Parts: sequence; structure tokens; C-alpha cells
Amino acid sequence: MGVADLGCSSGPNSLTVISKIIHLAVTASRQMGRPVPELRVSLNDLPGNDFNDVFESLPGLYKKVKNDNGIESCYVSGVPGSFYGRLFPDKSLHFVHSSSSLHWLSQVPLGLETSSGTHLNKEKLYISKGSSASVIEAYQRQFHEDFLMFLRSRANEMVIKGRMVLSLMGRLSPNPCADEACYQWELLARALMSLAFDGLVKKEMIDSFNAPYYAPSPEEVKFLVEKEGSFLVDGVEAFEIEWDGGDSGVLEDSSGKRVAKTIRAVVEPMLAIHFDLNPVMMDELFRRYAKIIDDCFSETRFKYTNLVISFLKKS
Repeated sequence: MGVADLGCSSGPNSLTVISKIIHLAVTASRQMGRPVPELRVSLNDLPGNDFNDVFESLPGLYKKVKNDNGIESCYVSGVPGSFYGRLFPDKSLHFVHSSSSLHWLSQVPLGLETSSGTHLNKEKLYISKGSSASVIEAYQRQFHEDFLMFLRSRANEMVIKGRMVLSLMGRLSPNPCADEACYQWELLARALMSLAFDGLVKKEMIDSFNAPYYAPSPEEVKFLVEKEGSFLVDGVEAFEIEWDGGDSGVLEDSSGKRVAKTIRAVVEPMLAIHFDLNPVMMDELFRRYAKIIDDCFSETRFKYTNLVISFLKKS
């Protein structure tokens, strides 16, 4: 049985989902009275991912698999590369999983500046209520191209009736500029603009930054699946998640600090490269970001929308 986790990342949680998938596969096989299949697990991420860190965690996974399921082992390999293209041989995958990855685009959308080099999404990091129609269309076009390429690639790699489960940031509103999809980026742009006002970063650098990110609606995803034609959507759920994680029990940190820490863990590498921020300036940026979020939370509590979509490969 071929299993792939696309966008596996690294760190303490990188093998958690794989452990659960293996347990479910073993349990289902035994309940149906069938032999437990040999499990071939492929962990995929971009070449810059710390696969060595992942591999160092494998002995713990093998031990857990044996203790929880009574099987000797599974066969795990790393597959570096972009999932916006082919990664595996034809008809080699039975189950594909991806979490918190497909809202990242393959590149910054084209068409965000004029032929003379004028930036079209000034003072912003992502689309917002103040973005022009051409900017919004550029982001939508890039997501559509990427997602169709993702589906076409997996269609070749998966067996008939194979299952794919994707989890990604999204939105319930048909409006791409709804707060649930982009407000966290707007507030981060405010924090950066405050640094620019104080002469700590150049405003031109903010104008030229565009996050390679897009939060789709369920309807968009379904439309693209139907357009590609190889998969059947057999389940879509949307979960609202409070920005600060709700009542997490972390009383020493404000809501703004908790949100800022979460966002920083994701976007700091991009910001550090583009803005050339040293650690002290990065700390100051996210201190201001946390303060802005706390001020907003005094009036409204914001939520992310997480989409979970289940697909079956058609005959």
C-alpha cells in the first residue's frame, strides 16, 4: 500500500499523521479479515526541508508502529520536490494526505506590477479589501493553475479508487478579500508600515512584497476538481479556528502574542530574506504585530477557516 504525505515539514509533529494513517490501515485490514499490507510511506517536501531531522525520528515511529499495531515495520522514504508536478511513478499511491500546504502557491503570482515596474498592491502583503480587481484575479489565476497541476499529477500517480485527503487554509465567503482569508496579512502589513514610518524599513520593500499564498473557498476547490475531471469530491468540511487557539491555558501571553508567535513561525523566513531584517528588528516587528492584534481583539475575535476535503480517484 503506497501512502504519501505531501508537505511533511520537519520537527516533532512531522510523523504524527503518518502514525495515525498506518494505525487506521492496519485496523481496517484486520476488521475486514484481510492480511495487513506492506506499507510504503513517502514523505515529501521541498528540497530545503530538513529531512535529516525527519529521518532521525524514524526509530521512534517504527517502535510506535510495532507497539500499537503489532507489525514489524513500514518502509519510509523521503521524496524532495514540489508537489506542483510529478513525484511518484504511475499508479503507485493508494492514499495521499496533505495538511497546511496547498494554500502556499508555487510562486508569487505574475501580473502584480506594470510593464514599467510599478507595484500594483502597494502597502499590502496579500490581497485585501483595498486591492484592485487585477491583483485579486492574479492571485486567483495562480491558485487555479497550481491546483490543477497538483490534481493532474496526483491523477497519474494514484490507483483507481485511491483516496486523497487535503487540509488547507480557506474561506467560507465567496469574497477572496473576506477577513477570514486575509485580515492577518493586513495587520502584519500595518506593523511593517509602522516600521517604515519610523524609518526602520523602506516602504518600497513593503510595496514589492507579495505573499505566495491563497485561501480558496469550497466552491473554488470543487470547480477545479470538476474541471480536471479525475477525482470525485466525497466530503468537504470547514472548521473555524480562533486566531489565538481559544482557551489554551497559556495565561502569561496575550492573545496578540500567541497569534504573533504562530504567524512568525510560518512567515519569518520569507520576511527575513525580503526585508533583510536582523533578529532584533524581527522581534520589534512581531512585538508591534502582537500589539495591533490585541487592539483588534478588544473589539472583535477573529477566526481562521480550515478546509478539509476528501477525494476518490475515478475509474
